[in-house]
Amino acid sequence: MGLVAISYFELHIPHARSLKDKRKVVKSLIDRVHSRYRVSIAETDHHDLRQLAGITLASVGRNDRELERQLEDLRSAIELDPEAVIASWQPEILDLYSG
Repeated sequence: MGLVAISYFELHIPHARSLKDKRKVVKSLIDRVHSRYRVSIAETDHHDLRQLAGITLASVGRNDRELERQLEDLRSAIELDPEAVIASWQPEILDLYSG
């Protein structure tokens, strides 16, 4: 079975006073999540907005339960970041072999 979890997070970064401040927060978060969970993750939206960032992550897994748990763990880890607030979260699990 080929399952892929994709999750989009829209983050509010209230203390960012410049794009440089925002990039520092986003890069730190992306590096930390990638290092801990070994998922593909990148900033994918709102590049030119100072206090808003969109990040997307993807992971593969053996079953729905494993991926759902991982998505919840990822959300919890991102929620713990004191400099970013989750404004929206859109998780999705895709079955690559379903017709």
